[in-house]
Amino acid sequence: MSYNSNNKTSEDLAIVLSDISSPKEMRSFLVDLCTPAELRALSERWHVAQILDLNEKSYREINSETGVSTTTIARVARFLRDEPHQGYRAVLNRLQGK
Repeated sequence: MSYNSNNKTSEDLAIVLSDISSPKEMRSFLVDLCTPAELRALSERWHVAQILDLNEKSYREINSETGVSTTTIARVARFLRDEPHQGYRAVLNRLQGK
């Protein structure tokens, strides 16, 4: 099966994730769902999105602080700023009470 972010399987996963009721349950689900490397990559991207949202550090400073590659930092920045999905932005705004 080829990956398509708009397919039924992807939609089913989004529904399941939105129905998880606690951080503990989410963590358990993610540990079962993802390899350690995948979970680390997801965690790193989220951390980078939070740092980028503050607009206080350069990509190099973020790389030095986190060890995340500048390529990944640039990708997160692009999705945070330019891509139409706006998933990072929606969650960051909700957490900031916007």
